[in-house]
Amino acid sequence: MEENNSIMQNNENSQEEQKKIMQMRTLVEKQDPTSKEYDDLEIRRFLRARDMDIEKASAMFLKFVKWRKTFVPKGSISVSEIQNELAQNKMFMQGTDKSGRLITVVFGGRHYQNKTGGLEEFKRFVTFILERITSRMPAGQEKFVAIADVKGWGYSNSDIRGYLASLSILQDYYPERLGKMFLVHAPSVFMTAWKMIYPFIDEKTKKKIVFVDSKQLKSTLLKDIDESQLPEIYGGKMKLVPIQDS
Repeated sequence: MEENNSIMQNNENSQEEQKKIMQMRTLVEKQDPTSKEYDDLEIRRFLRARDMDIEKASAMFLKFVKWRKTFVPKGSISVSEIQNELAQNKMFMQGTDKSGRLITVVFGGRHYQNKTGGLEEFKRFVTFILERITSRMPAGQEKFVAIADVKGWGYSNSDIRGYLASLSILQDYYPERLGKMFLVHAPSVFMTAWKMIYPFIDEKTKKKIVFVDSKQLKSTLLKDIDESQLPEIYGGKMKLVPIQDS
C-alpha cells in the first residue's frame, strides 16, 4: 500500500513539474525566442535549482542564454583557446560511479594563475570542461562526480578570483549538474582559501561536498565508485584520461 502511495505521489510530482516546465518555457520563449533551442531537461534543471519557482528560474535561465551567446558564440570552445590552461595538466575525466555519473579528477596543486591568458582564458577552460562533461554523459544521466585533489596545494596555487569565477559558472550556468564532490588530501593551508570561497557556495552545492579523511580515502571512494572505475592513484584500476582526450 505504501509503495502504491509513493508511486501516486511521484506521478503527481512529475505532472506538477511538467506543468511548470511548460509554463516556464512559454515565459522564456516570449522574452527570448532562442530559448526554443533548449530542451525540457535544461529548463527543469533551472527550475530545480530555484526550488520550482518559475519567476526565479526564468530569470536565471535567461541570464544563462544571454551569457552563452556572448561567451560561447560559436557554440563550443576549442582547445586552441585554452592552451595555457591545458598545459597545466590538471583536469581528467574517466569512468562512472555506481549511479552512472561520469567521474572527473582535478588537481588543485597543479593550478596556477594564468599570467598569459588571464582570467578570461581560465573561464573559457572551466566552460570547456563543463561542456565536455555534459556532452559525454550517458543517456538519462544529468550529473557528474568530481574528485578535487588538493595534495601539495600551497599559496602559489591560490587563485581566489579564479575559484569564484569557476563557482559562478557552475552554479549560475550549469545548475543541477554536480552530483557530488570529494575533496581529498586537503592540507591545512588550503583551509584559508576554502574559508574565503565557502560563503559564495550555494546551499544545494554545499550539501554535495565531502571532505575525505586521507586514512579512509579508498574505502570512502569505494562506497560510490567500483574499484574497476576508480582511478589508479586512489587504489583502483582506471587510468586517468586528460579532459581534452576524453
